[in-house]
Order: sequence, then C-alpha cells, then structure tokens
Amino acid sequence: MKVLLVNGSPHKNGCTNRALIEAEKILLEEGLETEIYWIGPKPLGGCMGCMKCGEIKKCVLNDCVNEFRQKAYEADGFIFGSPVHYAGMSGNLKCFMDRLFFSEFVGNHNKAFYLKPAAAVVSARRSGTTTTFSMINKYFQIQEMPVISTRYWNMVHGMTPEEVETDAEGLCNMRVLGHNMAYFLKCREAANKAGIPLPKREEAVFTNFAR
Repeated sequence: MKVLLVNGSPHKNGCTNRALIEAEKILLEEGLETEIYWIGPKPLGGCMGCMKCGEIKKCVLNDCVNEFRQKAYEADGFIFGSPVHYAGMSGNLKCFMDRLFFSEFVGNHNKAFYLKPAAAVVSARRSGTTTTFSMINKYFQIQEMPVISTRYWNMVHGMTPEEVETDAEGLCNMRVLGHNMAYFLKCREAANKAGIPLPKREEAVFTNFAR
C-alpha cells in the first residue's frame, strides 16, 4: 500500500515538508510505501473550465498535474500539505488541486480518488490555519474520499523547520495522522480480502439553482 504526500509549498524543505516527514515516518514504520511529491515553485495555470478533460481524459495543460494523476492511480491514500498564504492554501496548490480533482472527475469519473482516504496538513507562522485546513478538505468530501483525522486539526506552527521542531503538539498530531492513515488502509485491505463490496454507486444528479 502506498501513500502520496503532496508538498504544496514553494519551499521544498520548509515547514510544510517538515510536517509531512513526521507523518511519513510513521507510515514507513507501519509498513507502508510513501512518496513526497513536491509540486514546485514554477507557476501553474488554474482551471479554465474548458471541459476538454472530458474528451482527452486528462487536463489540457500538460504539466505536473497530469504527472501526479498517473501516480494517483497506483496510490492508496493521500496527504496534501500547504503553508498558509493570506489565510488560504498556496496559490500553486489551489491551481494544482482545482485542475487535478476537476479533470479527474470529468474525464475519468474519479477513478484515482474514489473511496481512497485523504488528509490535509497545514503549516503557518501564526494564524490562518483553520481556513486553509477547511479549503483543502472540501476537495476530498466532494470526491467521496474518507477524511482521516487526528486529535486536533492537522497543523504545525513555525517560521522555519527548526521552529516547527519545537511544536510538540503539532508534530504529535502528524504522528497520530500517520498511525490513523495506516490503520484505515489496513482495514480497507482486510475488507477487500474478506470480499466486502464497495458501496453501490448512484448516477450523479446535477441541478442548477437558477431555472
């Protein structure tokens, strides 16, 4: 079983990465395979709403979004991490997740994410963490992904990775997240081996508020 951890910070080895490493450490101890995927500092275009993904089965903008999607098909769980930028996720991660989740839903009927567990991780110097945490979690819940929780909201505080090291509670929650993610994945594996079927899926229904 493999968990993909996404570093949505422009800094490869910054505070967000430090938080992800703490969760990754536990996942590895639990016997899971991991990969930390850094989306990088190169500007990413946002979703244009062109709907071309419905035809070509991927985003029309061929960059790291499509590269990550290929990895996502083989993954079993996900952790998306972001620093706080103006009380929200980083601009690159917003564009990345908009295009990734929308194109996968429209073009591939959510094959990469359906019922795969996910979690959000946030790092901040001081505040804006809860709004950022809420933003990221919304992507999971609209894609039928179980959300893995901890004893608190998944966040760490610090201006540098060294300061994050002093956030004992934050790092503890990262470790709890790793244990809980591993437990859920092992339960799902056991359910598959026991022959428990996935939930019956209904056809999607879309209604507009304006008629």
